[in-house]
Parts: sequence; C-alpha cells; structure tokens
Amino acid sequence: MIAIFAMEVGVDPDIPTYCGGLGILVGDILKTAADMGLPFVGVSLMYHEGYLKQKLTDDGEQIELPEDWQPATKLQRLDKRIQLKICGEPVVVEIWCYYVRGMTGHVVPIYFLDTNLSKNSEHIREATRRLYLGDKKCRLIQETLLGIGGVKVLRSLGYNIDVYHINESHAALLILELIRELRDTKLVRKKCVFTTHTPLPTGHEEYGVALLKEVLAEEYHPILQTLVPDGVLNMSRLAFTYSAYTNAVSKRHAEVTREMFPEFKIDHITNGVHSLSWTCDEFKSLFDRYVTGWREDPRRLVDADRIDNDKLWTAHMEAKKRLIDFVHKSCGVKLNPNVLTIGFARRATGYKRAYVVLEDINRLRAIGKGKLQLVFAGKAYPTDYDGKSMIRKIYKGIHELKDDVKIVYIENYDMEVAQLMVAGVDVWLNTPRPRLEASGTSGMKAAHNGVPSLSVLDGWWVEGCIEGVTGWSIEDGDDRRCANSLYDKLENVVIPTFYGNRAKWLQVMKNTIIRNASQFNTHRLITEYMMVFDRLRGQTST
Repeated sequence: MIAIFAMEVGVDPDIPTYCGGLGILVGDILKTAADMGLPFVGVSLMYHEGYLKQKLTDDGEQIELPEDWQPATKLQRLDKRIQLKICGEPVVVEIWCYYVRGMTGHVVPIYFLDTNLSKNSEHIREATRRLYLGDKKCRLIQETLLGIGGVKVLRSLGYNIDVYHINESHAALLILELIRELRDTKLVRKKCVFTTHTPLPTGHEEYGVALLKEVLAEEYHPILQTLVPDGVLNMSRLAFTYSAYTNAVSKRHAEVTREMFPEFKIDHITNGVHSLSWTCDEFKSLFDRYVTGWREDPRRLVDADRIDNDKLWTAHMEAKKRLIDFVHKSCGVKLNPNVLTIGFARRATGYKRAYVVLEDINRLRAIGKGKLQLVFAGKAYPTDYDGKSMIRKIYKGIHELKDDVKIVYIENYDMEVAQLMVAGVDVWLNTPRPRLEASGTSGMKAAHNGVPSLSVLDGWWVEGCIEGVTGWSIEDGDDRRCANSLYDKLENVVIPTFYGNRAKWLQVMKNTIIRNASQFNTHRLITEYMMVFDRLRGQTST
C-alpha cells in the first residue's frame, strides 16, 4: 500500500481543500491510481472554510471570504477518532473520507483529518479551518497533524503502509512518527519517498527547536535532539535525509534543486495531469472516435493526427463558445469568438508575472487592436501583497485598453473555471521568472484540448516546447526583455498564423495533443513512480 501525504488535495470542484497546483496534482495522481487499480491511499487535512473565496472590486482589489460548503454533502465522516498530543494538550482528531472511484470501479480513499471540534482548544481548532492562512505556530500544528496524525490515522484504520510519499515538506514530520514507531532509521528511509514541488522558501520551511518542542509531544523530543543539532529544523532537509528516493517535478527543477541542496541525490519525474479530468467533452468525443483506448492509456494520443481538421476546429469552437458565454455571464463582457483569445490563469504572485503582457500598453494596443483578447484568473495569498498589486495592475490595463484589446479577469479561480479556460482559449500564456517555475501543469491541461502554449522556457515547457510545432517560446530575462519577446512572437508568428494559415494552426493544435498530451499526463507519471515504489516495497518485504 502506498500512502500519499499532502497539505492540500484538489479532487472535486465542490471540495475546496486545495489552493493550486500541488493540490490539483495530488488529486490527479489519486484519480489515476483509481483508474489503474493501484493500492493507494491519500492523507490530507480538512478545511471547513476552504482556502479563500475571492471577490474583486472594480479596481482589482482582492477581498477574501471563507468558502461556504458543507463537508457532509461530499465526504463521509467515519465513526473512528484518534487522539494525539499537540502543544502539551490532548487533541481529538475526527476523520472524513472521500472515495475516488476509477474507471473500472477500483476505489482509492482520501482521509481528511479534522480538529475543528468543541473538545479541542481554539488554536487547535483553527488548524483545520483555513488552508495556509495561519501564523508559523499554526502552520507547525497543521504539519504535526498531517505528518504524525496522518500516520496514526492510517495505523488506526488497519493499513499496512509500504511506502510513504511525502509531497512537499509540509508532511515531513511523519518521519518522526516512523522513527518513534520503528526505532530503525534505515528502515524508515526505505519506506519514504520525497517529492519537492518548488524552489521557493514556502516549500522549504524551517522551525526553531524551541517552537518544535512547544508543539510536539515530549515523546518526540529525544528524536529532535538527533535531528536538530544546530537548533533549526529544515523540513526539506529532513525529508531528503530520510527518504530512499527524492525527486523534483521537471528536468529544469531538478537542476535548480540540486544547486539548492547539493549534498543530496535528486532525480526528476516531470508532472502530468489526469487526462479525463482536463479534457473537455467535445475533445473526449473526438478522441473516442479517432484514438481508440486513449481513456485507459493516454499515450495513445500520439495517434491524434487522424482527427479530421474540420471536426477538430468545430470541437474547439464549441469549447470556446462555452468559455465566452461564461465570461459574459460572470464578468458582463462579451468576447468575440472569432478573435484570437489568450488565457493566463495561475496563482497571482510576483514570480509568475501575469502583468508582463501589459508591460507596454501602447505596443500591445498596436499589435492586438481588433485581433486579440485576453482572459485572466488567479487568486493571491492574503498576505501576498505583490500578488494583489499584480491583479490591480491588470485591472489598470483593462481600463486603459478598454475596447481596443478586450481583457477580462475572472474572479474566484477554481477547478471549474480552469476546466473552462484550458479548453476555451486559443493560446495558453505563461511568463514565469526563469528558474522559479518548478513545473507548471496548466499548459499540460490546455494541450489535452489542442491549445498550444506560448511560454517562457522554464519548468515543464523546457521539455514540452518544440518551437512552432507544439507552441512557441518566449525569451528569458527581465520584464522588459520578456515582454518584447512576447510582443515579437505575437506580432510576427502567432497572430499571422491564427488569422492567415488555418491549416498550419490546426496542425499545431494536433501536435500539442500528439507530443504533449500523450506525454504529460498522470498515467505516465504514476508509471514512473510505481517503478520506484515497487523497488522500495521489495526492499521492505525482504
């Protein structure tokens, strides 16, 4: 049995226990495990108020509200509870379960741990109210609950776990519980796999020993003395040290991570997406007709060249019309289905640089007037003031360009909005600051709908881009250089091809399916992980 631990899981649009890429990826992996009949189980935390519901003012000011959802409508509350000690007090943990049912009926359970109970003190209850919104102590309580509590939950439910897959260092404290239980660090190491998902500091948290001892039960203090000789515990170093296999989530990300942690051997398994979740209905029908067996094995999408061109374009325009109708209903703006539409939807934060396309308003107007329209979406962390400023900057561009280049910003970006956007735009844009994009998966989702990417060569796009074949690249560099490269590519390549060479555009659409969708999916990803998991299971069973 393989247990996947993650602070967030995005498995259903109506279960707001995710923030962004990490949660969606974990959800896609668990869906694929269910499709493939694999022995997986997921562990995460319950968030009664979700992450945040985003409202935007006319000037792009973000207002954060709690999500209004009822867990009992989607999850099953188990009769069993566990107890553990956090901050020196007994904590009662309730367990909720969501069952992911695969194509053949195989079920993968996901357990959500909940401390928002009247029996617990207020600061313990707070840990499972909101995702990522607490202070440092609250975050450590959450990570204690996820790592240590998660292992105890699986044990109480009778699971015999062969491999613990730590997704991001938030779950690394499970290592302490395994050391306490097994009393053999070599055996613990054989049971753990660690995937790091970002080069940013939020994925490599550090805690001082004083705070650790305040939050963790006394039985873990002797273990801490051996793990924290210099008084600070880096959660990623803990996971790297006690995992038999460690990986980054793209080739480029592995290079960056090895520079950050040169003392560790770090492989890479490039991310993917769950093909059935991210392919729109029109393209599912196309694939069913022209690519036999793609649902069971997305690698077969290499045969997508068989698709009739007229039917490909018709399917795309139906998906585009659905997005345009949604934009009109939600934003009050009527986009033109015949105009080249570019989509950008990511977490709103500085390094993702959503504003780059608006760097030179006058040039964008000259290039795009009557030929271009843009659709944005994305939430900023409540404390990410640069991210919030970026949204306001986009709104400023909306007002400045007015009807010359129509731009809309869809508020409250979630899985449902993402599904509409990745299928309904003509081009997927991504402009991260180089070396900070670990992988990115939105362009992979777009590829499943024949939508090519126009992106800076970072993360997965280093592997996915074949210039002019699967999409187009944008030069690395500062904001101005990146913007100029983007404008040049739009003016000289993308816009002329879209309007002047339909046959070539359709071939690029097919190529994104043939070369990218067939490769960057979670069936391929999980097959690579299973080679690692099976090797470790063989070691621990002998």
